[in-house]
Amino acid sequence: MKKILTMMAGALLLAASPQIMAQERENPFMKPYDTKYGIPPFDKIQTTDFLPAIKAGIAEQEANLFNITRNRAVPDFDNTILPLENLSPILERVSGVFYHYEEALSTPEFAEIADEAIPLLNDASNKVNLDEMLFQRIQQIYDRRDKMGLTPVQKRLVEKYYRSFAEQGAALPADKKAELVKINDELSKLFIQYNRNLLAATNAFYITVYDKEDLAGLPESSVAQAAQEAKNRGLDGLWVFTLHGPSRLPVLQSADSRGLREAMYKGYTSLAFTGSNSNLPIIEKIVRLRAQKAKIMGFDNFAQMMTSRVMAKTPEAASDLLLSVFEPAVKRSAEEVKDMQAYVDANGGGFKIAPWDYYYYAGKVKSQKFDLDENELRPYFSLDNVLKGMFECAEKLWGIKMVPMPDAPKYIEDMAVYDVVDAKTGEHIAVWMCDYFPRATKRQGAWMEQLQSCGIFEDGKERRPIVYNVGNFTPPAGDVPALLTIDEVETTFHEFGHALQAILSRAPYKSLAGTNVDRDYVEMCSQINEHWAFEPEVLKSYARHYKTGEVIPDELIEKVGKASKFNQGFVATELAGAALLDLKYGQTPEVTDVVAFEKKVGNEIGMPEEITYRYRSPYFKHIFGSDGYASGYYTYLWAQVLEADAWELFKQKGIFDKKTAASFKKNILEAGDTEDPMVLFKKFRGHAPDAKALLRLRGFE
Repeated sequence: MKKILTMMAGALLLAASPQIMAQERENPFMKPYDTKYGIPPFDKIQTTDFLPAIKAGIAEQEANLFNITRNRAVPDFDNTILPLENLSPILERVSGVFYHYEEALSTPEFAEIADEAIPLLNDASNKVNLDEMLFQRIQQIYDRRDKMGLTPVQKRLVEKYYRSFAEQGAALPADKKAELVKINDELSKLFIQYNRNLLAATNAFYITVYDKEDLAGLPESSVAQAAQEAKNRGLDGLWVFTLHGPSRLPVLQSADSRGLREAMYKGYTSLAFTGSNSNLPIIEKIVRLRAQKAKIMGFDNFAQMMTSRVMAKTPEAASDLLLSVFEPAVKRSAEEVKDMQAYVDANGGGFKIAPWDYYYYAGKVKSQKFDLDENELRPYFSLDNVLKGMFECAEKLWGIKMVPMPDAPKYIEDMAVYDVVDAKTGEHIAVWMCDYFPRATKRQGAWMEQLQSCGIFEDGKERRPIVYNVGNFTPPAGDVPALLTIDEVETTFHEFGHALQAILSRAPYKSLAGTNVDRDYVEMCSQINEHWAFEPEVLKSYARHYKTGEVIPDELIEKVGKASKFNQGFVATELAGAALLDLKYGQTPEVTDVVAFEKKVGNEIGMPEEITYRYRSPYFKHIFGSDGYASGYYTYLWAQVLEADAWELFKQKGIFDKKTAASFKKNILEAGDTEDPMVLFKKFRGHAPDAKALLRLRGFE
């Protein structure tokens, strides 16, 4: 569930007025934005605005919480649940921007104020989630929910609040609550340090290439990018490669120099392992504290606690699913390695395939089997063209049009903002922003979030969402535009799939809207959206050579299709392996040697020596940078079962079949958490998820 941070505005002025009066300029967070659609006025926001606004928002939250809990009227939906949906408008505004900046614009100045702000925010959250009088009111409503004349959606919201507060420890005795608050505070500080170490370690590592011959095999865009990076560092005439994806991945995939590949691989897989940026001691503390937290909450272990809250229900159910994919994936990966070794031997390599060889020789075998060199594809995948194709799909499927907003507020110049409108009526539906290129203040990876959810706000009016996608894709270099890899194209569609679930949401309450659904359900919308990216019909609509405008040739499209199931053993093995490692952490009370623990788990599950976990622990941000995917990384595969089964229906009926798309839009994208996810899936698909659909999709059957 999203953070409970919103509420009515009435009690604010007493707390905030002295601060406002003391300032020479007005803090932009203190009142509703006067921008179009309520987009944050990034041009007016200063780093010094965050702390005063956070403190004022917390004061507003406390005042409104007091109003709820001291209300003598019998607790009901209107006097308790609705006010909780809007507990502090100020805090909602400032926290949306604050948490976004923490991930995407974490300057040294911002990091300094974040150290003070995050403990304040955590303490404010604890005061709400553990408030005994508030929980009593929620429980009274929950106990009478069938007799209060509530709509099904209102009843669902009541049940969600009750479950959420119970899961946060609201029903615990006072001494246990105190222990829980202390553990949560310690964990939040560890998450901050973990993320900071990871960012610093990523920025600290680089490889300088002095001999141009060592660049053989790399695409022109990667060489140009490395030359620009060297120039930025005062190393004109040389080439510098970093651990950011657009620099790292081309080296592993394309560099003929085995030494360069090995240096890059070892640099990445030892990220944040040693020195002042080591995350090893932090991981050990996080594992121990999570185990203690689970005991306080009445569970045997952390994994049991986390899975009990979602569709899987138990870590055993999650493990069973993972192993059902992992075992055939390992068998397939052994065949893939055998093909690679044969290629090495046939070309006089004289060495055994190592992990830093996997990407490179997978490409060689792929080229040999399918006559496909992925570098041939990149000229057809300029970012502008990819976005054009993605938007056209969204219009055909969901009836929305993306209209550029060039004058909208921006926090950096190279981002883009769009007004999402109904393609037929022009009605405003949402705002969508994208920020796609790496920088030193942005963490690695790609993600989606919201600056504003849809739903009913403090003034009783419904507002539409403000959604953003962030990535770290290959940037433009000189006269060459941003040319994406196949993986980056897939990621662009993936994250936009998340965005669509927020953009199209029609849930009337913020806590039920968009991606506020079970963690092992949320990835279905993102993963199914990937499929349209490489359908021949779609490729022909957007994949055009950036120099000539030539449409991607049919023979290349055919090769992409034939190669689509290639290397799936590797992909599924590294993903399922990481997910099994995550669950093992959640089932373990204490880890005193992270490296040994990783090795032990790898041996137990049969991890091939040529393949590493998708993320090793010191840079496994999903599970140690927050609690977001902790004991829940398996959800990517769990959701893939749903996605694979849903995609089979689109393939049967037609990828742009209007009836199928309308059903998916209504039951999945628009519905949010207004009904149980299994019920919604069955409404769309007509049956419970078929686990074998994933094996068919992967080519394992």
